[in-house]
Amino acid sequence: MVASAGSRSGRAPVLAKYDMLDELGHGGMATVYRAHDKRLLRDVAIKVLHPHLRESREIAHRFSVEAKAVAKLRHPNIVEVFDVSSEDETEQYLVVELVRGPTLRKILQNHGALPPEIGAAFVMELLSGIAHAHASGVVHRDVKPENVLVEHRPAGTSSLRDGLTPTPVPSVSPQPRSQSSSNGERKTPSPKNEGERVAVKLTDFGIAKLLDAQGVTSTGQVLGSPAHMAPEQIEGGDVDGRADVFGIGVLMYECLVGHLPFIGNNPAQVLRRVLDGVYASAERERPIVGKVWSQILDRALARKPEARFPDAQAMRDAIAAELGRLGMGTPKVEIEAWLDDPEGWTADHDKQLIDRLCQLGAASRKRGEAVAAAADYNRALAYAPNDPSLLKVVASMQRSEARARLVRRVAPLVLGAVVLGSGAYSVAKAFKGPPPLDPTAPSTPSAQRSGVVAAGSTSVSKPSASAAKSSERAGTTPTGVPNVTTTRTIATPVIAPSPKAGTPRIVTFTRLSPGFGVQLTIDGTPAAEPDPTKSFTLDDKAHTLVFTCKGDLCTPKTVQVPAGDNNVELDVVLAIANAKLVVEGDPSHAYGIVEIPTLYVAGGGEIEIPMRAGWREVHVFDRNEPSSQPQAITLTAGKRVTISFKR
Repeated sequence: MVASAGSRSGRAPVLAKYDMLDELGHGGMATVYRAHDKRLLRDVAIKVLHPHLRESREIAHRFSVEAKAVAKLRHPNIVEVFDVSSEDETEQYLVVELVRGPTLRKILQNHGALPPEIGAAFVMELLSGIAHAHASGVVHRDVKPENVLVEHRPAGTSSLRDGLTPTPVPSVSPQPRSQSSSNGERKTPSPKNEGERVAVKLTDFGIAKLLDAQGVTSTGQVLGSPAHMAPEQIEGGDVDGRADVFGIGVLMYECLVGHLPFIGNNPAQVLRRVLDGVYASAERERPIVGKVWSQILDRALARKPEARFPDAQAMRDAIAAELGRLGMGTPKVEIEAWLDDPEGWTADHDKQLIDRLCQLGAASRKRGEAVAAAADYNRALAYAPNDPSLLKVVASMQRSEARARLVRRVAPLVLGAVVLGSGAYSVAKAFKGPPPLDPTAPSTPSAQRSGVVAAGSTSVSKPSASAAKSSERAGTTPTGVPNVTTTRTIATPVIAPSPKAGTPRIVTFTRLSPGFGVQLTIDGTPAAEPDPTKSFTLDDKAHTLVFTCKGDLCTPKTVQVPAGDNNVELDVVLAIANAKLVVEGDPSHAYGIVEIPTLYVAGGGEIEIPMRAGWREVHVFDRNEPSSQPQAITLTAGKRVTISFKR
């Protein structure tokens, strides 16, 4: 638990083994106190359940069971559990290690959106602890910044391993910040205790599960934080480690973007957005986040558990790969350096990152990986929007892409015209007959061999420049061989050889509507959210592409891409799914919609309502009672809602 300034509360419970010192905070489940362990002579944090919860025998039992399960977890990124009350004690409490530092929520309040790599480093630390818990069969269920504690000791003090009290270390001088090598990789000086002055710990494992004993899910009451809960958790379904992957995805989005992905004016709106899975991509909200981090977030926040990372370790591996690609150091080292000097670290990091992204973009462009190159250059441009060299590179890539699109559109027409023209010329030539041969020209073996060519071909010998000049002076062709040797055969079209198998082809959009919130699967496998302004690649095999909207708001569209080596242009317009409205009322009455005068439905009936967006508010009224007040209801595309006029 976090240690912060507090005042001794006169209502602090009395516990035989502990001296209660002061209150650290309180929430919907418990009050947290700083206390002193009389036997082990150390300060601890004690979480005491509120009276209305401890009165339930079932909760008391489950509290004990959950605490014992969490107490088995030993990991540097998990707050350690020291003790738990027995079921027959008056107070129900949990004794945990005291973490001397703020919550991640407090850090976000003080600094706003974090540098993307620092946010990713925090998440990577947390995922280590979550993966360890999942391996022990413990699911957190309530991952959020309030449950993340960060302890940081200033430079010049001992590491956290040396005890609870910071000790000055005069011999340690401040370390310079990371420097960048010639290849863009970070070279950070490595003092002996580098990274050991900071600890990132997750607390409250399994605590949210305790309140299920009150039947909260069945009554519809929201436990925990709606914006951080996985859809299956809200719906009361089976919850496994992938719910924590979703929760950490929400936390990471807030760290990188500066606000939650699912926002509403009230908990009901937030829950609806979580269940529909509709949110703005991180890259669109904050361009410096970049495409790769945005794609990692999209996978973590997938509506269906099977579309997310399969476990916490898989998500951690994806984050580690991107941090490594960007030349970042060890996550704890980078977090420690940033906490020491947030402004200085960010200034140095941004400069190094721009250089690194440009190097990566250039390397991808050289390999012909246009999509990867564009992602890196676009992110670099987000950091330096007025950099003339970057603007020049991006403009060049845009011109190249425009030319490539033009070629892809015109090439088939040109090829067809060439083939038809060649065929017509050959047929006309065949009817006309061969030209008379020069009787004075000698028939040499080379000339005879040159007459044996592929069907429909014409052999043309191009003389060298010197030979051409001498032949002009002599009035003959070089070596006395005619310039053109023609065979009288039936013309056949010449087919250009196709690229080698496996050559990637570029897929672009002539149109993609709606412009965001679209989901794509390729042969049944979820892919990154398509962007109408960017392209992606496919191999030369046949593929099935299925486009739909997050939350099933649109009618899915299937596109069959045949095998081949031609680049592909897609025109994808998804129709917003109709909403279904059920009106409970008098069957003899007709009910209308103010916004759509032509629609009406009888009481007890259902009607489909066209939608132009994911949500729409309409007002339903009783046509048989014109003086009655219309009732407002929010419709969701593809969903069924019910409104009642029963009295």
